[in-house]
Amino acid sequence: MDVSGEENDDGSEDGEAEGDDSGGTLEKPLAVNLDLSLYKARVLARKYRYEEAENILEKCIYYWPEDGRSYVTLGKILSKQAKRTEARAVYERGCQATQGENPYIWQCWAVLENKMGNIRRARELFDAATVADKRHIAAWHGWAVLELKQGNVKKARHLLAKGLKFCGGNEYVYQTLALLEAKANRYKQARYLFRQATKCNPKSCASWLAWAQLEVQQENNRAARLLFEKAVQASPKNRFAWHVWGVFEANIGNVDMGRKLLKIGHALNPRDPVLLQSLALLEYKHSTANLARVLFRRASELDPRHQPVWIAWGWMEWKEGNISTARELYQRALSIDSTTESAARCLQAWGVLEQRAGNLSAARRLFRSSLNINSQSYVTWMTWAALEEDQGNSVRAEEIRNLYFQQRTEVVDDASWVTGFLDVIDPALDSIKRLLNLDQGLINKAREPSKDAESIEDGAEEPFLTTSLGLNDGNDIGYGSRFDLNAFIKDKLSLDPSKLDLLMENSGKSSPKRVTSPRRMWRSQNRTTMTLP
Repeated sequence: MDVSGEENDDGSEDGEAEGDDSGGTLEKPLAVNLDLSLYKARVLARKYRYEEAENILEKCIYYWPEDGRSYVTLGKILSKQAKRTEARAVYERGCQATQGENPYIWQCWAVLENKMGNIRRARELFDAATVADKRHIAAWHGWAVLELKQGNVKKARHLLAKGLKFCGGNEYVYQTLALLEAKANRYKQARYLFRQATKCNPKSCASWLAWAQLEVQQENNRAARLLFEKAVQASPKNRFAWHVWGVFEANIGNVDMGRKLLKIGHALNPRDPVLLQSLALLEYKHSTANLARVLFRRASELDPRHQPVWIAWGWMEWKEGNISTARELYQRALSIDSTTESAARCLQAWGVLEQRAGNLSAARRLFRSSLNINSQSYVTWMTWAALEEDQGNSVRAEEIRNLYFQQRTEVVDDASWVTGFLDVIDPALDSIKRLLNLDQGLINKAREPSKDAESIEDGAEEPFLTTSLGLNDGNDIGYGSRFDLNAFIKDKLSLDPSKLDLLMENSGKSSPKRVTSPRRMWRSQNRTTMTLP
């Protein structure tokens, strides 16, 4: 007998004991069924069959109330559906059932409270997780990240040090410490910590990429390239590795190499819209707008809810003089979700469009809406101030500048190191910067407001459109490693380097329509649609 939820011939489900009507004791299934049921629940959740997964997990909790895995899995599934109150109840029930001795439940509950904005409660729960098991590294690291978001760098360092003390070397702790050292311009210490992170896990693609970003900021292009090579060797199919490396090469002038790397990434991840988005921007800059449009359209078909694609496409149409088309594309991006960081950038870009078109009142409204989402954006504040300055409203322009400096959030460490080609690549890649509370407005707080369209945030939506990184042009940098890219993708990935263009064409012809998940359908009903100005 198991609890997998399969139906028998008589219509009943396995896992339901056939006890007598007098309320006899139910027979407990074998322990192996718990592992099988947890696995099945996770598979169902990945397919958005949440109700079936929840039913299985409730049965697991009924038969094995002392096992924390069922509570953790069920809580995460409920959180994915934005059922946070129900998830909280599950975690609370789990802590009671396990007598507070399971650190995983405490830690997941803390993460939930943190997402809900209950910072004080989250701290208490992280503390409970470390009391339950002081060797639970995820609790130490999660608590440290929370403190970083609150600007408590000293407290975060203390927690990370405790994590290393009780748990030994850990790649995530070393990586976060390295990022802190890099922010504080202590690059020697940062490199040491990155080296420790990669020693703990040589297959950690994220550690290699973060280290490469440091070298890019320091203009050590050769070192950065070697680290990118390490990243793709550590995780050959990782879309972020190919993407970031391709962006790096394109930004330093190696356009053909950048294009090739992005195409490799797309061949390995044909369902990823971000790679096509960056490739479209590359082709627009170095080829034709028509080719870029084809790639933007394919990217939008792969994931119609990926806002940066619509925003970047709108930016291109604006640059091409197709104002009405650009407006439609910006409107499409905002209809997906008008509360995200991407929405803030879209509103700022749209405001610049209206400013250039002479619709100043609409531009002001759009800038104000953007700042309502992200009040820390230096570029938006200064673009608005520049608009007022151009109209002769120097007093109002000065008021806007003062408002920015009055409300900005202070960060202890200097955040200048994160500016550049990783600004707005992808939410997943941007997560470290968000966790450290390093907004672009803080990064550029000393920069003078620019009136050039290339330097505003709509230009920063993709790496190829950012302002200069101050890197070498690439002509003086040789490929000093022995890494043979063509041989690597042929031997490890079974890709023929000469057929990358053919793979691109074929993927465009055969890409299926993306099916909107029930979760996304549910979420879309709760979005506020922005109207045209």
